[in-house]
Amino acid sequence: MPKRLSVIAMGAALAALAHPSASAQQVASLLDLSLEQLANIEVTTFSKRAQRLADVPGSVYVISSEDIRRSGAVSLPEVLRLAPNLQVARADANQYAITARGLNTVLANKMLVQIDGRTVYSPLFSGVFWEEHDLMLEDIERIEVLSGSGGTLYGSNAVHGVINIISKPALDTQGALVSGTVGSNERNLAARYGSRTDSGTPFRLYAKRTQRDAFSLTSGASVRDAASHTRAGFRADHSDGARALTLQGDAYQADIDQGATTRRLQGMKLAGRWTQDLGDNGRTEVHAYFDRTVREQPGSIHDQIDTFDLEFQHAFTPRRGHQLVWGAGYRWQHDKAQNIAPASLAFLPADKRLDLANVFAQDEISITDTLKFTLGGKLEHNVYTGTEFLPNARLAWNITPSHLLWGAVSRTVRAPSRVDREFFSPGTAPFNIAGGPRFDSEVVRVIEAGFRAQPTSAITYSATIFHHDFSKLRSLDAMPGGATLNNNLEGRLYGLEAWGTWRVTDNWKLNASTVHLRERFSALPGTAPINALASLGNDPRSRWALGTSYDFGGGHEIDLQARHIGRLSNPVVPAYTAVDARWGWHASPGVQLSLALRNLGRARHVEWGPPATRAEVERSVLLKATWRL
Repeated sequence: MPKRLSVIAMGAALAALAHPSASAQQVASLLDLSLEQLANIEVTTFSKRAQRLADVPGSVYVISSEDIRRSGAVSLPEVLRLAPNLQVARADANQYAITARGLNTVLANKMLVQIDGRTVYSPLFSGVFWEEHDLMLEDIERIEVLSGSGGTLYGSNAVHGVINIISKPALDTQGALVSGTVGSNERNLAARYGSRTDSGTPFRLYAKRTQRDAFSLTSGASVRDAASHTRAGFRADHSDGARALTLQGDAYQADIDQGATTRRLQGMKLAGRWTQDLGDNGRTEVHAYFDRTVREQPGSIHDQIDTFDLEFQHAFTPRRGHQLVWGAGYRWQHDKAQNIAPASLAFLPADKRLDLANVFAQDEISITDTLKFTLGGKLEHNVYTGTEFLPNARLAWNITPSHLLWGAVSRTVRAPSRVDREFFSPGTAPFNIAGGPRFDSEVVRVIEAGFRAQPTSAITYSATIFHHDFSKLRSLDAMPGGATLNNNLEGRLYGLEAWGTWRVTDNWKLNASTVHLRERFSALPGTAPINALASLGNDPRSRWALGTSYDFGGGHEIDLQARHIGRLSNPVVPAYTAVDARWGWHASPGVQLSLALRNLGRARHVEWGPPATRAEVERSVLLKATWRL
């Protein structure tokens, strides 16, 4: 694998020498976009219809394809560090803790993640196994990150927000692309080919292979978590103007060292989306997908989850001053857990059918030309707690065309997962830990207020204050003979998230962000959960980031990003500051070379975990070559 990647990199370098240097006019750049154009970027996550980012009455950050390219990141979790409203901590070579607004763990369960409309959280624990999603980053059009409740449109589990990953249409990926990365601790090779069928339908095929070396513990011993990941897929888009049909799918396999054994992850999906433009701001959409994931974890479980999901939505203008979107959905899941180590753990029953049905509606009402009120609600039925009601209300005031003030209140839940109800350790009685047969949904009520502005043509910024009030949080309570899972924790968190951009010159851009968080949690009166506060997560009280991008002549560019993450308290993880640097060169219209230096400063630092099993994130170097034809 390293040999093949070296050949790709050398070939790209030779091709670059054979062509004259590209001028600034020959290459696309993030800095080619004015701030006005960036503010006019259309997003769909917030209201399930296209609207200008500048008009969104919520805390939304957009990572563009150009941001991804210039970050030097080679994995999806590392790309998500670009979103200031996300908290990202690396636990080892493959695992990450990712969330927004606190309660972070490697099994974080309060963020909903979608990839082209496909929900990717696991019903085992209501979170995301990030090591399964080694996407081809060159195919991502943008990532929209909503922090704050998204329950009305996205359902339970969108407690702290939504990460919506949107890939490029097949029409935008025509021709051939090969990219290779050689680094000090990882290597990858990706290839894509896009063309048209005889009938003129654009399509693309792609494949990617990644290898990662094992991390080391603070003691110097190897974590023994080296990994290899292979993924291949396709996408086709057919459109006749008013109607459009998209069909896409992929398959993957990952082998991750787990000490002396190997954890294997496999999966495949097939998804289709049909849209109909009805005119006069009307649109219908039907989205369906089938997904199979298989997780073979020696010493614990062999789990297969089959998912079929069908969703319908209709957006239209029922009368002047209203923008209404409504829809319904049904998800069928079959989880088949083969409990291969019942002496340590088991899911009982091993097989479980999980049905989820919903109906929702949301209306944006123009009270005046500058004042808009949004009211929405969702009814969602799950197999554990029955029907949940997820409402929200928002008020937005365009003080001027470039200044938006907004406020919101909402209620959402995290519905029980299989861990909450059906996890047992050991797998036969008497149990040391038992799922709670009456475990209820965790509930959060959210109050937010925000301000988004572009005071000059060179400056734009956003700031949001928030307050989350939690009840019925998961707890582990001592019982005669063992412990059981209950809902005996409560509390609140509040904070500020803010970010801004300043275009100093046409070639030079600066960005900055900061997040401050305060949390207060406690047990219900008369209860004494085990290790209560540590079970909720581990969050810094503050974090900040600074970045700059500069375009030189001759197709050269440089990017610097610095981030500071405050101290984690339970367990204690020291605060750290990391700097990433990238130099890029558009050697010719079809060849790009880059050199990325990651985690500059200290040779190594830790981001997550208790001292005995804490992995160190090391300084690394990545050389990348991309060839387009």
